[in-house]
Order: sequence, then C-alpha cells, then structure tokens
Amino acid sequence: MPSFTPAILALADGTVFKGQSIGADGVTSGEVVFNTAMSGYQEILTDPSYCRQIVTLTYPHIGNTGCNDEDFESAANFAAGLIIRDLPRRASNWRSEEDLGAYLKKHGIVAIAGIDTRKLTRILREKGAQAGCILAGEIDEAKALAMAKAFPGLAGMDLAKVVSAKAGYEWAEAEWTLEGYRQRAEERFHVVAYDFGVKRNILRMLAERGVRLTVVPAQTPAADVLAMKPDGVFLSNGPGDPEPCDYAIAAIREFLERGVPTFGICLGHQLLALASGARTMKMKFGHHGANHPVKDLDSGQVLITSQNHGFAVDGDSLPANLRATHVSLFDSSLQGIARTDVPAFSFQGHPEASPGPHDVAYLFDRFLDCMTRGVAALNPAQ
Repeated sequence: MPSFTPAILALADGTVFKGQSIGADGVTSGEVVFNTAMSGYQEILTDPSYCRQIVTLTYPHIGNTGCNDEDFESAANFAAGLIIRDLPRRASNWRSEEDLGAYLKKHGIVAIAGIDTRKLTRILREKGAQAGCILAGEIDEAKALAMAKAFPGLAGMDLAKVVSAKAGYEWAEAEWTLEGYRQRAEERFHVVAYDFGVKRNILRMLAERGVRLTVVPAQTPAADVLAMKPDGVFLSNGPGDPEPCDYAIAAIREFLERGVPTFGICLGHQLLALASGARTMKMKFGHHGANHPVKDLDSGQVLITSQNHGFAVDGDSLPANLRATHVSLFDSSLQGIARTDVPAFSFQGHPEASPGPHDVAYLFDRFLDCMTRGVAALNPAQ
C-alpha cells in the first residue's frame, strides 16, 4: 500500500479539511466549486473554463479508468487543484496509459483526497462557491487560511485573454473513432472561432460537419476576422467574468451589426448577450456537472446537458430583439438565447459534452443552418 503525504484544504470561511496529497507537493488557491459528473476527470482538469478554480468531484471514486494522451481538452491543465473522496488503488481501462496519481504529479497539479466531499459540497451549496487553498506536503493551517482569504474571487476577473492561444491557427481534426481522431473529410463553410478557452471537442464537432476552422486569439479585432471573409463566427467557452472582456464584446457587436452568423457557447453565450444589451450575474455556486436538465422552449423537449459556469445571463434583462430559447429545470436560469433580427444564437451549457450527454449536439447543425438560411433558421415560425 502506498504512503501519502499529508495535505489540508482551507476555505475562506475558516473551515479546514485534513486529507492526503495525491498530486504534486505545493500550494494552490482559487475558487472552490463542486462538479457532479461521474466520469471525465481528465477532461475537467484540462478544460480552460476551470482556470483559477479548485474542482471538487462529488462522485466518491475518481481515477478508476486512468488517464491517456487522447482525452486532453486543451494543451495544458488549467484547473487550479483537485479535491476527491477516494483514489482507487488500481486503474483499469483499455485506453489507460497511466494512473491519476501519476498524472497529477507529472503535470504539477496539487490535489487532496480522503476528505468528506459531501460535507464540503453542502458548505458550497449553502454558502456559495468560496475561495480555498490546498496545501500539500506540510500542515500549516494558518498559512492555508491566509491564502484562501487572500484570493480575490472571480468577479471582475478577465481570464479569457489569459488562457487564450497567443497566435491563430487552423484546425482540421474531427471526432474520435476506434482508430483515433480522424481529419475533416469535406469543406462546406469557413468559420473563424474565437478562443476564449476553447475545448478541443467543440472544434472537432464543427470539423466533423465539414467546417474549415480558423482559430484566433481572444483579443483579435473584428476587422481582422472580417478580412478573412468567414461564413460564420464561433464564440468559445472560457473562464472568468464576461463583463471585463470589453474587447470581445466590441468585436461581437460589429459582427452582429453586419449580420454575420454567430454561435456562442458558455462564456461565448454570455458575451453575445452582453453585446446585445443584456446583463450577466455571478451565480451562488454555479452549474458544474454532466446531468443538468434543460428545456428547449421551442420544442418543449427536456435535454440532459453538461454544464460548467459560475456566471449566467440575467433572463429579466433581455432586450426586445433577444429571446430565450432554453432554461434550466434545476433553477430556471437562462440557458439559451437567439437574436430575432440577425442569425446569432448561443447556449450556456457545453453541447459537445466531452464527456457527458450529447442531447444538445443539434445546436452545431443549427449553426450550419444559420450560415445557409440566415435568421430564419432561429425562428420556428419561419
């Protein structure tokens, strides 16, 4: 049986949990959130939307299937830290290349196991997502508490430009098969995708549909994108508060004024709303998981979705030319919007669901329809 280094988790409210380090020695701080997904821990760790967040996984056994080089959602690990209940002694899966503990150490991720994650989740639900600190390799409660209380929180923090690619690039990789990832087989449209923290599987699902993708950094001016003469513009997911991203909001407004078909996901959804005149707000503890029911207001269908966001669009702030298309059945928060005057729409969850349910994958087809039929593709009456 392996021996573990002691570790502690301190919350800004003064709560301290004692456990074992299962990752790198060191210290990390950030906003502590909980995620209810039962699988996909590697995709979660590499999702840029988790930048400056310490993720608590509520499912008790994490690490069962190991890790591999194919399930990265970005080029790096962006989660500030990981909290779990139990790390299995053995991982078993035909795609596994290393166990989770070895993965965490190799990538320098500070992580803690052996704590009561149910108690921690209740604290976050009752008090809201709060700052925390994991200290691994030494037990210094005063230091951990001080670092937790010093974290400023995500409100007002622009992280999109922090995690974004530094230069543009082309993307042609499509969806995964038993032989690995295949390449785009056809080219139907050219889309410029803004990287605010984009997940690779979003790009793969667009490429699978014949979209030639040019990915650009978060602060790329609208004029540079329009010069590429794209058929559409995609606004990716990403971390942090959408309101400080004035550079993105300004660019999106220009695309809307010119009637360029536009599709946003997660942070991109919030930015589209702000560019259209709506407001956003910080949620109490956000939505993080792969089992969130969402209602499509046009069809009446209930969809199971993957979610990862701590900010939301205020449904009471929508201007006349912006309509709600989806709502959460957990808390009635707004999940989707569409413009009534231009071909632009967005969704709060992650329809590519890597990992998770694929119920909302039809939104990628809707984007292609927008590039063909314009705003009529977003209006059920037309």
